[in-house]
Order: sequence, then structure tokens, then C-alpha cells
Amino acid sequence: MANKKESTVEEKLRALYDLQLIDSRVDEIRNVRGELPLEVQDLEDEVLGLKTRMDKLKTDVETINFEITAKKNLIEEAKTLIKKYAEQQKNVRNSREFNSLSKEVEFQELEIQLAEKNIKEFKAQIEQKKEVVADTKEKLSEREGHLKHKKGELDAILAETEKEEKALLKKSEEYEDKIEDRLIQAYKRIRHNVKNGLAVVPVERGASGGSFFTIPPQVQVEIASRKKIITDEHSGRILVDPLLAEEEQDRMQALFAKL
Repeated sequence: MANKKESTVEEKLRALYDLQLIDSRVDEIRNVRGELPLEVQDLEDEVLGLKTRMDKLKTDVETINFEITAKKNLIEEAKTLIKKYAEQQKNVRNSREFNSLSKEVEFQELEIQLAEKNIKEFKAQIEQKKEVVADTKEKLSEREGHLKHKKGELDAILAETEKEEKALLKKSEEYEDKIEDRLIQAYKRIRHNVKNGLAVVPVERGASGGSFFTIPPQVQVEIASRKKIITDEHSGRILVDPLLAEEEQDRMQALFAKL
């Protein structure tokens, strides 16, 4: 902590701008990745959802086939009973018994008709589900192919950039340790609040980098003197002079080349 306080304003400005260059490089790497990680995650979720749907459809078909078998068994049982009642009718003692058995036969015939109707409906349901299975299977195959392609893209980018990103994040921590906590907190606050993550910018053509608001000549002289930390009154960004920025850009490019 003592070393942080002993730094000159110029050293603080250089350290802050170096930190900005490192963090901006990390931002660039992550921007190259873009939405790919989210796309891959969404595709993985979609594929999982389609597989779950396929499993449910298969279970539904199995359940319907079980119902069809049960109805077929019911029909066989009803036919057996009809045959039994028909035999019993041959030996009845009166018309009441005959009518009673006739009603039982009629009931079993209705049971057969209803079971056959149910079987027909179940078979129609199976055909419908088979169509859905075929559509889902086709969509699953297409999404799995798309996922494989996107994962390949992401893996290639990660293979290229992961090592550099890790090295840069380590450097970022090292440079943060060189800067007093108050300035780091201000830097992170500004970086969080601005759209492009630029908290420390050079003066370019008389204006704050990335801004159209002109900086008064007297303020530009103060920035160039490197005697105090000056912020842009419009964006709140910390300002450095063009020469310091150029020197640190060259130095950091050499560092990045070694990573």
C-alpha cells in the first residue's frame, strides 16, 4: 500500500492507462466470442428439451399400445362370455332366464363395440404421435447439427484466446495492485458506467477520446503537465495526454505480443 501512495501523478496516469489498455484487450477478446456462449447454451437447452419431448412421446405410444392390448383382451373375454351365455340359453327353464342371459349377451356385444371404437381411436392417436415423433426427430437432428457447428466455432475461438485472456487477467490484477484503491474504485465505477468500458482516454483533436466536446486549451495544458488527475466534465472519464497514450500503447503492444 505504501508503494501505491509514493507514486507520482504521472506514474499513476501511466498505470491507469496501462490497466485500461489491458482491460480493453480482454473486452476485445470477449467481443470476438460475442453471443456464441449464449447461443451454444440456448441450443443445448433446446436439444435437451427436444430429447425430453421424444422420450415423452415414446412413453405415450407405449402407454397407448398397452391400452390397445387391454381392450383386445377385453374383447376376447367378452366373446368368451357371449359364447358361455349362448350355451346357457339352450338350457334355460323359463323366458325370464332367457331374457336375462340375452341382456348379458347384449351388454358384452356393446362392450366389444366400445372396445373396438377405443382401439380405433388409440390407433389414430398413435399415428398422430408418430407424425410428431418424426417431426421432432428431424428438428432434433437439425438442432444437434447446428449445436455441433456452434460448439466447434466456440471451441476454436477459446483455443485461440483462452490462454491470452488468462494472461491478460493476471496482468490486470498485477497493474491494479500498483494503483491506490481510491483510483481503482473510481476507474471501475467509470468503466462500469460508460458504454464501451473506456474509463481512461487520451485527448484527441482537442476533445476527450470518443467525445465531441472540446476541452479548453488551459485544461489541455494541465493534462499534458501530468501534475494532477483530470476527468472529462461531460463523461467523467480520466484524461491523459496524447504523447503519454502513444508511449504506453507502444509499450503494451510489445507486452501483448509476448503473451
